[in-house]
Amino acid sequence: MSLRSALVVAATAAATTAGLLTPVTPAAAAQGQPLVADPASVVDPFIGTTNFAADFPGADVPFGMVQWSPDTPHRPGSGGYEYNDTGITGFSLNHLAGAGCGTLGDVPFLPSVGKPDGTEITPFSHAEEKADAGYYKVKLSSGITTELSATTRSGMARFTFPATKQANLLLKLAGSHNAVTRTTVNVVGDNEVTGSVTTGHFCGSDPTYTIYFAARFDRPITGSGELTKLSPRVEPPDEEPDPPLDGPKGEYLTFDTTGNQVVQAKVGVSYVSVDNARGNRDTENRAWDFDGVHANAHKAWNDMLGRVRIGGGTASQQRVFYTALYHSLLHPNVFSDVNGQYIGFDNKVHTAAQGHVQYANFSGWDIYRSQAQLSAMLAPQQASDMARSMLNAYDQMGHLPKWTLNNGETYVMVGDPGTAVLADYYAFGARDFDTKAALNAMVKQASTTNDARPGQNYLTSPGYLPADGQWGCCSFYGPVSTQLEYSTQDFALSAFAGAMGDTANQTRYANRAQQWRALFDPDTGLIQARTADGSWDLDPKYQDYYFVEGTNWQYTGMIPFNVRGLAETLGGRDKLITYLDTLLAGFHGGGKVSDMGNEPSLGLPWEYDFVGQPYKAQRVVREVQNAIWTDQPGGLAGNDDLGTMSAWYVFSALGMYPLIPGTADLALGSPVFTKAVVSLPGGKTLTINAPQAAPDAPYVQSMTVNGARWNNAYLPASTVSAGGTVEFALGKAPNTSWASDPSSAPPSYGGNGQPFVPHGALSSAGSGRCADVIGSGVADGVQVQLWDCNGKVPSQYWAAPGDGSLQAMGKCLDAGDSGGAEGAKVRLFTCAGNKAQQWQVKGGALVNALSGRCLEAPRTTVHNGTLLEVHACNGTKAQSWKSPR
Repeated sequence: MSLRSALVVAATAAATTAGLLTPVTPAAAAQGQPLVADPASVVDPFIGTTNFAADFPGADVPFGMVQWSPDTPHRPGSGGYEYNDTGITGFSLNHLAGAGCGTLGDVPFLPSVGKPDGTEITPFSHAEEKADAGYYKVKLSSGITTELSATTRSGMARFTFPATKQANLLLKLAGSHNAVTRTTVNVVGDNEVTGSVTTGHFCGSDPTYTIYFAARFDRPITGSGELTKLSPRVEPPDEEPDPPLDGPKGEYLTFDTTGNQVVQAKVGVSYVSVDNARGNRDTENRAWDFDGVHANAHKAWNDMLGRVRIGGGTASQQRVFYTALYHSLLHPNVFSDVNGQYIGFDNKVHTAAQGHVQYANFSGWDIYRSQAQLSAMLAPQQASDMARSMLNAYDQMGHLPKWTLNNGETYVMVGDPGTAVLADYYAFGARDFDTKAALNAMVKQASTTNDARPGQNYLTSPGYLPADGQWGCCSFYGPVSTQLEYSTQDFALSAFAGAMGDTANQTRYANRAQQWRALFDPDTGLIQARTADGSWDLDPKYQDYYFVEGTNWQYTGMIPFNVRGLAETLGGRDKLITYLDTLLAGFHGGGKVSDMGNEPSLGLPWEYDFVGQPYKAQRVVREVQNAIWTDQPGGLAGNDDLGTMSAWYVFSALGMYPLIPGTADLALGSPVFTKAVVSLPGGKTLTINAPQAAPDAPYVQSMTVNGARWNNAYLPASTVSAGGTVEFALGKAPNTSWASDPSSAPPSYGGNGQPFVPHGALSSAGSGRCADVIGSGVADGVQVQLWDCNGKVPSQYWAAPGDGSLQAMGKCLDAGDSGGAEGAKVRLFTCAGNKAQQWQVKGGALVNALSGRCLEAPRTTVHNGTLLEVHACNGTKAQSWKSPR
């Protein structure tokens, strides 16, 4: 898809601080620097190849099956390449960008001269190395030059050897990143070799996969033989020895280069069969034209990267941006062959629907926070097929992908991210999939305890995942983190159900999403672990068991769908501001410091938008960009996590971020570049103008959207579908009044799936005490009592979302005991929209629609612990309430 024409720049954005800026006119905006014409040439694949980012520098195309890239001895994570290493062990055919655990790196080829050995680690210098989008080149110390490029399902190499009769290509079949259990290899005729490798066990998980390859050369093979030993992998000290290998460790192929020093190779891969690998290769790369393959790969990247055209900024910033965008669009990966066949999660061969592609490698815990949204916005056709692929996986294994590698579910990380990913795809414009089937899958998954949602049964009773529950049930770990993930994914499900017109499930799961409140400890002011008996477990030695890749401080802010509710729970906007100020004083820490190189902290800076201080979001996001993102090999903190970190940068550099999974709401920061033009699904275009953008000018002075003055710290969800023109006026000093009013905050979503409704005490006029959920419970049937009013406790937060219900702890006040008979106790139950949960305000009384009786604090006992009941309405103070309506 080529870049679509930009909308005409609309109206003036003028500074609100006198003397700080001059007015911006459309003519002035148009005079900015030209848009980058060849973004693929700006990409630097060496960014992120050290400092544990675990990216790789080799050749690929967008979402391709093949990533032909060099491997070095230390091979951190899944990228296979450590920039600080000085030797190359081989050039393997597949890689992941920063998955955090080692994987893939299958079928390494290593060129050599002389007697083949298999243990070679060939020295090289970065001065002899070059890479851009779709191309890699290095001259080894052996004098051999290797050039690599790729099509979707095949790789092409050009090896330039010294003149010799002993030019070799070593196929290190057992040289995958993880242990290989089976290999096959066959030399076919005089110019082809085929085979397979079986490996897997990503992050220590059970699944394995088999990759098949078929390599053809442009000249005869003059000799071949088995490799009996390989250079060892650098393994962690506690890694178990490799299991026995069925098959050869490798094969060497020899060529005579005395007359022609160039040997070309075309290698097709498949996860189904050797024949399919051959078919992929011969269909996608018919000629012996390396430069043509390189040019096509470059064009494929320009077509994709060109969907975001930027102008202005420094050369370094442009490199960082387009490299981040490049990394964002590497995964998930094409998994079906040119004939449509792919191996499913049931280990059977399936065929993708005509005109569609099956995708693999969904790192759900990571990508639902930014990468899924970006890929849907820029590549809706591919992202729609990714959604279809997830539904195919659901049919084959009974749940949506959690963290899948090829055709295996690894169950790495926590939560139910597949639900959020599907909702993200839809919200950002990828909609060519069976949305009814998707909603059915989400609801079924969220309503039963299963492999994708272990421990979910606890959401009914006691209403949260208990810290002591993980030891005896359900194979879940990190109970606090898992609970918060389930809450976020319940909200994403709610948002998707709402988009589908299913108001019942929208309400049900929006309400259940609020059960995060059950883990808020009012004494510490933090989200904490809680045991099944309701007590708090604050033992420091167990915190790593309760929180996954983060601390209680970092996770307390991870309520992206209801930041306003979080502020209220903490004790007000000022409390949340203090929390954010403390946490965001640093970006690479533990304890009370954020870790902006890891997912649980990614949304934290944007929460300033919700508390009237968007200027702090603008400052902190720019500080994070400058601290973490550079155009050097170490210019990315933490693992890239299949493009998640990179997608965060892309969004933030455009001046916005999709904080709330399942919606297209965009919290605002400020742009890095003077201009950006984004192609959107449906043929629309979003133009972002920021003529004063500079590294030291992150502060928004004023904005217009489609020519109208805009004083909100977010862009409307319709921006993703409708596009338009956004004008930023930026400066070096904060404008603390811009978008500071509570009404200017992005949406927060409380119960009922609707924008936030303020919570407050439900206080009794007769006793002066408040309605209190016993034990802050969220199990169905928990009773409600009178207790001394304490604004700090979530058990006394009540909401009236406008549907007739009164809600606390994500459940509805229900008078259904004994049909609402005289004296029946009221309880909390899952919101169902029935009459037992409907209340009307009449003269200060709360009248239940089922029974016609009034909520009462019994007059004879007005002490703490008195249970609330319904009685015939009598107009007394015992039935007089001040509600949060």
